[in-house]
Amino acid sequence: MGGPYDTPEGKKLDVIVTLIEAYEAKHFPMDLPDPVEVIKFEMERKGLTIKDLEPMIGQSTRVYGILNRKRSLTLKMIRNLHQGLGIPAESLIMAPSTHT
Repeated sequence: MGGPYDTPEGKKLDVIVTLIEAYEAKHFPMDLPDPVEVIKFEMERKGLTIKDLEPMIGQSTRVYGILNRKRSLTLKMIRNLHQGLGIPAESLIMAPSTHT
């Protein structure tokens, strides 16, 4: 028994979807988000506080430094945030933007 793409209309739809996806990838590429924004998003989503990030980043002054873009994430911090919060490492290695 065939699936929905086994009909001529289904095959045509599959080609159209593939073309649209290729067009969007070329003309509207999605950049990885700013690492600080990713951390803040996860904090909000999970109801975390500065204290909750200390085991992954360090003392609260260091956490504030990261969140205020005064300090950069280290490789150890990136690993800890990836393992502790499930944030994709790719999102954490980008240079943070200078906007607040």
